[in-house]
Amino acid sequence: MAQVYAVKMPLGAIRAESNVELQLKGIGSDDIALIVKKDGESSVEYLPMSCSGSNLYIHYRFNSPGLYFYSFFSPRNGYLQFDDNQMIGYAPTEYCFQQNVYSRDYLAAEPFRGGIAYQIFQDRFYRTEPIKKITGRVYHEDTKEKPIWWSDENGVVKNNDFYGGTLKGIEEKLPYLSSLHVSIIYLNPIFLAFSNHRYDTSDYKTIDPQLGSVDDFISLCKKAKEVGIRIILDGVFSHTGDDSIYFNKYGRFDSVGAYQSQESPYYDWYRFTKWPKSYASWWGFQTLPEVEELEPSYVEFITGEDGVIDYWMSKGASGFRLDVADELPDVFIEKIRTAIRRRDPEGILIGEVWEDASNKISYGERRKYFWGYELDGTMNYPFRTAILNFISNGEAQLFRAEIEKIFSNYPKEMLSTCLNLLSSHDTPRAINMLVDSFAASRPKHEAADRVLSRGDYLRGIEMMKLAYALLFYLPGIPTIYYGDEIGMQGYGDPFCRRYFEWDNIDHNLNDYVKKLANEHAQWKEILRDSRTEFFVAEGAVVGFWRKSERGKVAFILNRSDRDFTYIFDNGKVAKIRPWSYGAFQFE
Repeated sequence: MAQVYAVKMPLGAIRAESNVELQLKGIGSDDIALIVKKDGESSVEYLPMSCSGSNLYIHYRFNSPGLYFYSFFSPRNGYLQFDDNQMIGYAPTEYCFQQNVYSRDYLAAEPFRGGIAYQIFQDRFYRTEPIKKITGRVYHEDTKEKPIWWSDENGVVKNNDFYGGTLKGIEEKLPYLSSLHVSIIYLNPIFLAFSNHRYDTSDYKTIDPQLGSVDDFISLCKKAKEVGIRIILDGVFSHTGDDSIYFNKYGRFDSVGAYQSQESPYYDWYRFTKWPKSYASWWGFQTLPEVEELEPSYVEFITGEDGVIDYWMSKGASGFRLDVADELPDVFIEKIRTAIRRRDPEGILIGEVWEDASNKISYGERRKYFWGYELDGTMNYPFRTAILNFISNGEAQLFRAEIEKIFSNYPKEMLSTCLNLLSSHDTPRAINMLVDSFAASRPKHEAADRVLSRGDYLRGIEMMKLAYALLFYLPGIPTIYYGDEIGMQGYGDPFCRRYFEWDNIDHNLNDYVKKLANEHAQWKEILRDSRTEFFVAEGAVVGFWRKSERGKVAFILNRSDRDFTYIFDNGKVAKIRPWSYGAFQFE
């Protein structure tokens, strides 16, 4: 069978009311039709394709936002089947391509595009002396102590040990962050809570006193903005803490919580099966009672005028990252984005979505994240997986396929504001993942004291360099998890949340990351609004263009043990040494 390819122009997601041209190249004059279905609708369009020489083609207009699937059908032979856009035969079952269509009115979060982000777990970043001690909390005077991971006498891990990091501490380290050309700081939750991670909110409108005051937050946002840095807060809106104003299980607050009375103004926020002791909780953790996100009073509290979103945006925040976005209803996410844009037309909303967010199904429903009404971007875990796999295994073609899949599915404007990461507070640190194939499954009693051997550590540093190079040159916002850039180790939670080792910086890696950040800043105007095209993916070598109207940059990464030479069309020769990269600007 002659080689037949499916081609779509333009590539990727498109705005509503846009036309695409679909081609089948090399198939001649076969009688083939295009079949188009909009997800969630029963109607199907069946459209004959036209012939031009050895190609078939058709123009199709996608009128409304949504997720579409299309396939090609021959009445004589059945549905055309493909592998990486190349036809491999016919079958009685459909092979569907995806087309994501987003609102023609969508406005990107422009100030964030082309930026560099830095994620901070505040308690572990930098503390200002003396530590402010609060009753019921355990403190580490020595910042080198490992976090408490073992359970108490009742079998409960309380997560109530603190190192004393503060907002003022972050403010003091703004010069360090500026040396990395950071333009976005993503903070883990800052709201009053019982735990050190603060995902068990006690009061949405009060800063945890361990971190400082609202004036400290205002000051941080102001000083950060003066050096070109915006602050994004972590919004935890699928559940609260049981030890909160709203639930008040232990009676520690002056409010009448839902656990105390069915007459509480917060009672309807929660799902009780048998009040007060039986209630829905996040993943079965009784300390985290789930909320009814569509309860009108809760929606108003979070998204209304003077609500939680409005309050923190008025204090200097430039947007939010949504914790467990999969567990929030689409309409609620849309209202959160509306509240953000009401206060700041260029504010941003990032979602925690671990999979491909363009076609995600959660709790039996197709999500509408990228239809232009909800998220501006996600924490880009698919890129993380592709990068770590490639640096570990060196399979360039697989890397290209995984990356191009996201290119095809995500709107370009939203891909450019995804937070591309190697690690987070929810994962082992990247250096451990790259060197230790069992890093993600190490039990806590083993992970607590486990460190890489000197040889593995040095190998891990070299692998981290290449991983960061990819992170900085792929589309999106390269996001540094605090401490990764200085070579910190750590397996899963809580060991990936150790205190920043200010006196143990691996300058080999840190200087390398600063070099990448300098290049990224130098070519920001190209990288912030460019299309990406691979020109090589063979063995353990990948190369791609970042092209825009302002110019283009070619990036080649050689993960192999041999020199790699590439000759560009203009005759320029690029020789990339083993385990290194090259980046070249063209007019």
